[in-house]
Amino acid sequence: MRGPHNIWRLIRTGATLERTGAMNVVLDAYDAPPLLRMAARVLGWPFQWLGAKGDPAMPPATRALTALGPAYIKFGQVLSTRPDLVGEELAVQLRVLQDQLPAFDTETAKRMVEAELERPVDEIYSAFSAPVAAASIAQVHRARLTDTGEEVAVKVLRPGIERAFRRDIDAFYFAASMIELLSPASRRLKPTDVIKHFDGVVRGELDLRLEAASASTFAANTEGDAGFRLPKVLWHQSGRRVMTMTWAEGVSLGDNVAIDAMGLNRHELGARVLTLFLNHALRDGYFHADMHQGNLKVAADGTILAYDFGIMGHIDEYTRRVYAEILYGFIKRDYDRVAKVHFEAGYVPADRDVDEFARALRAVGEPIFGMDATKISMGRLLSYLFDVTERFGMETRTELILLQRTMVVVEGVARSLSPQLNIWEVARPVVEDYIRRSLGPRALARDLGKTAEVLTRFGPRLPVLVERALAEQVSGRTGVRTGRDVPGWLYLLVGATLGIAISALVLALRIASG
Repeated sequence: MRGPHNIWRLIRTGATLERTGAMNVVLDAYDAPPLLRMAARVLGWPFQWLGAKGDPAMPPATRALTALGPAYIKFGQVLSTRPDLVGEELAVQLRVLQDQLPAFDTETAKRMVEAELERPVDEIYSAFSAPVAAASIAQVHRARLTDTGEEVAVKVLRPGIERAFRRDIDAFYFAASMIELLSPASRRLKPTDVIKHFDGVVRGELDLRLEAASASTFAANTEGDAGFRLPKVLWHQSGRRVMTMTWAEGVSLGDNVAIDAMGLNRHELGARVLTLFLNHALRDGYFHADMHQGNLKVAADGTILAYDFGIMGHIDEYTRRVYAEILYGFIKRDYDRVAKVHFEAGYVPADRDVDEFARALRAVGEPIFGMDATKISMGRLLSYLFDVTERFGMETRTELILLQRTMVVVEGVARSLSPQLNIWEVARPVVEDYIRRSLGPRALARDLGKTAEVLTRFGPRLPVLVERALAEQVSGRTGVRTGRDVPGWLYLLVGATLGIAISALVLALRIASG
C-alpha cells in the first residue's frame, strides 16, 4: 500500500464526509467509540475546505458518495445490501443512491469500442447514439447492427475506470486496517473482509465478459419462465470493456400511469415479479440481486424485462432447502420445526436451548401473522429472524443477507404495482412446490443418484488408493496394529466403496421401477 497517497485520500474522504454532514451518519451507524470519532474528526473537520460539496438536495450519505466519485458510489451500492453492517437507516439512504453520472462523450466511447473489438465502429454498427444511460462504471448507447439491422444496447466501460478503482480500493483497505486498529469493537464486523467482498464485486463488474456470462446463465435458467425475458448477449460484439445485447423496448415497472395506459393488470404483474424472484432463488439458486424498478421494464404484451446483471446472488442447494424449510415452517406457523432446522443446519450453536429458540421464533412470527395482509413482508420477517438468530450466536451469512435485501426490494416493487398484494398467498405455492420437489422421495433418490455419479468417478482409483494406504501403514513399522492405528481417511475410502455399491443398487431399483 502507498502510505502517503492513502492518507491523502482518507483526508479528502473525511473532509467530504464532514462538509456534507455525512460524518455523524457514518459514525453513528457503526456506533464508533470516542477514539475513532476523534480520529475521524481530525481527518475531516480541519480540512473541510478540501472536501467536495455534493448536491445539497440529496441525503448526507448519498451526497458525500456521489461527490467522491464512481468507486465510492459503487461502494455505497454494495453496502446498501448489508444493513447488518451499516444499520437499516444508512442502508436506506444508500439504496436511493443516484446512479446517474455525467456521461463521457460519444466519440470516446466509439474509440473504446474499436479498440476492444478491433474493428471500425461503422463496420459493426450502422447507427450509434449518444448515451442513453450513464452509471458509476459504464454507460449505455443504443445502436443498430450493420449486418442484420437489429437494435442493440452497447455498454461501454468508463475510460480509466480500472485504474481509478484500483487507486480507491487501495485506500479502502488502508482505511479498514485503521478502523480495526482504532476500534477493536469493529472487528466483529470484519471491515477488511467487507472491502475484500467489495473488491471482488467490482473486479467482476470491470470485466464485462463476466457480466455477459452472468446474463447468459440467468437467461438459460429462466428460459421457460412465462412472461419473463432477458436481452440476448451478442458475444461477437462483446469483450472485456464492451458488451452488446439485444434492445428490449418497454416502460419502467415503476411507471404505473404508463402501465395503466397500456391496459396491463398491475396486480398480476406484482404477483409475477415476486413469483419469479422466489423461483429464481429457490429453484435455480441464482437470482438477480438488484431487482429495483430501474432494472425492470414491462413490454407492451405484458412481458417483464430484466437488465443489468452486474450483481447476482448465488445460493447452494443445501442452503436453499434450509431457507425453504424455514419459510415453509413460518407459513405453517410450525416454530418447533423452524428451530430444529436452524440447529440441524448448524446455524445456531448446538449448546443453545432449542425450545427457548422456538419461543423466540414464535415472537417473530405471530405478530406478522396478526398484521393486515397488505403489511405482511417476508423481507421484514427475515430481518427479524436474523436479529433473533444473532442473539443465539448465529454468524452472519452474506448470501442470506443479500437474499433478504433483494427480497425487500422485490416486495417494494410488487407493492408499488399493487398495494393490496398478499405476499404470503403469492409465496406459498412457490415454496410448497419447491418443498415437494426438493424434500420428497424423488429428491432423495435424485440425491443418491448424484452421490453415485461422484463416487463412480473415483471407483477405478479406489483399489490403488487402498493398497497404497495399507502399504504405507505396514512399511517400516513393526508390532501388531489395531483398528485405532488405521487413519480415518482409510475408513472413508472403504465407506466410499460401499457407498458406490449401495448407490448402484438404488439406481438399478429406480430404473426397474421406471
